[in-house]
Amino acid sequence: MTTKTHAKRPALAPLIVDVAVPVGGYYLLKDGFGTSTFAALAGSSVVPALRTAWGVVRERAVNGLAALILAVNVVGLLLGLVSGDPRLMLAKESAVGSVVGLGVLVSVALGKPLMTAAMKPWLVKGRAEREAAWERLCTGSADFRRAERVFSGVWGGFLLAECVVRVVGVYTLPVDTMVWLGSVIVVVTLGSAFLVSGALAAGPMARMLLAEVEADREADATTGAGTGAVSARTTDVPEVALAR
Repeated sequence: MTTKTHAKRPALAPLIVDVAVPVGGYYLLKDGFGTSTFAALAGSSVVPALRTAWGVVRERAVNGLAALILAVNVVGLLLGLVSGDPRLMLAKESAVGSVVGLGVLVSVALGKPLMTAAMKPWLVKGRAEREAAWERLCTGSADFRRAERVFSGVWGGFLLAECVVRVVGVYTLPVDTMVWLGSVIVVVTLGSAFLVSGALAAGPMARMLLAEVEADREADATTGAGTGAVSARTTDVPEVALAR
């Protein structure tokens, strides 16, 4: 029980920092300290922005997702300072998210699905035989390539839908409501995209990948058995000749 608890803590840490801290910070600043809505939104964005920046510095590499999150926070703060509009602060994630969603869909249309980079490691798992099977399926299986496009298409569609729902909510519902409801929309969107893309694409791709690995193993076993039989027959020839 203790081991499981400790294992869950690192996984929950990003969720706590990115969701619980901003939402809790907003209400603490606004209701607890009586700050303006804009000031509360700006203050609640500081912690996730600093965490993302520290991650980039610590890893000494540009992480695409981390850089995107950092850009969203920084641009949102700057736009908010210029306009002073708290609703614009809440809608900033939608603007960036819509660009990401469109980018993913465009990559599908171009035949280079963007989400493959995020999915492939989960299916290949760093194993050489799966990597080789992946390459063979990419070049030789139309069904595999179609599923690859479907995976990215699902994610691009859900990201765009999330942006539309969030923007509508930002400009029709009270700001206080959208502070917590925005996080709920994001969680529901990501969870739904994960389930749908898994059922329609990642699951079938995993099965095709395993079947390809198994077929390759059987082919190797058959080749090995055939080679052994040929060797045995070749060895028997001199023995028969000597017997004669």
